[in-house]
Amino acid sequence: MNRDYALLARDIKIWGRELGFQAVGIADTDLGSAESGLAEWLAAGFHGEMDYMARHGPKRARPAQLRHGTVRIISARMDYKPQAAEGWSVIGSAEKAYIARYATGRDYHKVLRRRLERLAQRIEREIGDFGHRVYTDSAPVMEVELAAKSGLGWRGKHTLLLSRDAGSYFFLGEIYTDLPLPIDATVEEHCGSCRKCLDVCPTGAIVAPYRVDARRCISYLTIELKGAIPLELRPLIGNRVYGCDDCQLVCPWNRYAKVSGEADFRVRHGLDDVELAELFSWSESRFRERMAGSAIHRIGFERWSRNLAVGLGNAPGSATVHAALRSRADDASLLVREHVAWAMQRHGI
Repeated sequence: MNRDYALLARDIKIWGRELGFQAVGIADTDLGSAESGLAEWLAAGFHGEMDYMARHGPKRARPAQLRHGTVRIISARMDYKPQAAEGWSVIGSAEKAYIARYATGRDYHKVLRRRLERLAQRIEREIGDFGHRVYTDSAPVMEVELAAKSGLGWRGKHTLLLSRDAGSYFFLGEIYTDLPLPIDATVEEHCGSCRKCLDVCPTGAIVAPYRVDARRCISYLTIELKGAIPLELRPLIGNRVYGCDDCQLVCPWNRYAKVSGEADFRVRHGLDDVELAELFSWSESRFRERMAGSAIHRIGFERWSRNLAVGLGNAPGSATVHAALRSRADDASLLVREHVAWAMQRHGI
């Protein structure tokens, strides 16, 4: 059957926007130029304890090995910026907890997966069965490289994708498919000589333009790292207890980021502007109840408490902070106790 793939590609983008994506692009599977960079990054150990980054080897850069028969990747962008308290003001209020803005609402994985599956179903209604698989940060996928190849933006020096009309406050998802759709042109990079993201990083994790040492990244330390946070990095974390947005907050392109209309990405439980001591007072059952359906839930109560203890250790001394730390000095978790002890020592209590 002769099929007008150019028309189908146009329709896919229209359907994607109707489903709540702000942009959809199409790329081929050639990631050869990125594969060597990935290998060097892994060889340097920059992935830290994220063994899954190395486990799949070159498969991450070879889409057809991940899903046999793949010839195109449909990349989709969904904006997530919530209507939240101003980021720098919260970071500057050291008694408060800063939570990366992508995590103040519901877990994006489920939201994106459902929309991508609906997009695939819409394509299926139009053309019948076709080979495909949906990914939302759930497999060895080089989503930023693929999104850049599909024309959705360019890789910034902080390694996130940047768009001239949306900054970087968005999620990415992909449909790997065997449909030979026409590919989209890449866009020009617009970072120029700017290095604001490198200079602002609290821990110096952006070791060079386009190169992040995850072992120093606050997002890695507060989310991916399972054990103790290195002593020398704890004071640098400040009050960032789940992820970090500094490189996004300082990026000039994010002045164009728009507040998302997605209900699932709205701030829940006041997580955009809340005291560290209040969060530290939660029981495990309260944590599970409040964080159900949140990306934060996946790190568990122990690591959440570890992060909050570090934040309290960096907070200004006060009766409230001291009482919060003393209340969990004998915590059942050795990991939490060690971080609380460090925080108490910082306050001389």
